[in-house]
Amino acid sequence: VVATVQDAARRAIGEAEIFRLTVSDQETFACALLSPPPPTPAMERAFARRRALLHTE
Repeated sequence: VVATVQDAARRAIGEAEIFRLTVSDQETFACALLSPPPPTPAMERAFARRRALLHTE
């Protein structure tokens, strides 16, 4: 019983971790990674809060 439950859990986790994208979606994702848009004002504020919390430059 334990082995069956473990196998089912592994399958569920594997399915939750795998994203299947169309070729068009893959291209869009790759373009976003290679040429991200400039940060919005809200994102800039979030970065500033993070720097302040972590005391980083």
